[in-house]
Amino acid sequence: MTGILVLAGTPIGDISDAPPRLAAELTRADVIAAEDTRRLRRLTQALGVQPTGRVVSYFEGNEASRTPELVEALAGGSRVLLVTDAGMPSVSDPGYRLVAAAVEKDIKVTAVPGPSAVLTALALSGLPVDRFCFEGFLPRKAGERLSRLREVAEERRTLVYFEAPHRLDDTLAAMAEVLGAQRRAAVCRELTKTYEEVKRGPLGELAAWAAEGVRGEITVVVEGAPDKGAEELDAGELVRRVQVREEAGERRKEAIAAVAADAGIPKRDVFDAVVAAKNAARSTP
Repeated sequence: MTGILVLAGTPIGDISDAPPRLAAELTRADVIAAEDTRRLRRLTQALGVQPTGRVVSYFEGNEASRTPELVEALAGGSRVLLVTDAGMPSVSDPGYRLVAAAVEKDIKVTAVPGPSAVLTALALSGLPVDRFCFEGFLPRKAGERLSRLREVAEERRTLVYFEAPHRLDDTLAAMAEVLGAQRRAAVCRELTKTYEEVKRGPLGELAAWAAEGVRGEITVVVEGAPDKGAEELDAGELVRRVQVREEAGERRKEAIAAVAADAGIPKRDVFDAVVAAKNAARSTP
């Protein structure tokens, strides 16, 4: 008989959030694949359990090379437990390759549900949560980051991102540029930890706040684009939306038509706003 792969959610901060099944799986597993074996040791000590299975590292650097070894163990009947540093494996963490490989071999995959920074941030954000999409980490390079944001500029679902604290100010500034400085957002920092903080406000204000420096684990929740015709857009916003589309590769005529359709207004209104902005730029010394 083949074994079973167990994906186990781990606390994102407060250790008491660990699900009861996690302790049981840690003692039951034949093999424990951990993103960081030192953090796994601290986790087991905090839970008061002593694993009896073999412990191996499984992180971004060795995920591809170690996956076949773990699949072989599963094929031989082993119970393999996968844990990452925090949250659910494979959600912006190692795990996808192993799950895909196990599924391909018709090996059973199950999960121990646990804390999630994505869902926790959504619940605390104060933004709509009936429909959302998780975008993970944005690219580090500025140009690639802007391109990725342009792809979701008209996305109406709430957006969720992970970000490193030292890049947060640049990311929020890029979001304000592409999505609009008045788009509502929430920066969730150190969730479930001692210094938990949720900073809410328009992207422009949040970018200025983050410029002073922010520490800790960060999850950013951003309001989706408004429904067509749901708002009255001023000329500046119409021009900005046309520019975003042009920078993404659309011809100006196509960009104007798309912005007009999204806003539920005549194309002539958008065209006039673009021409006026162009003329104003020419006349500025």
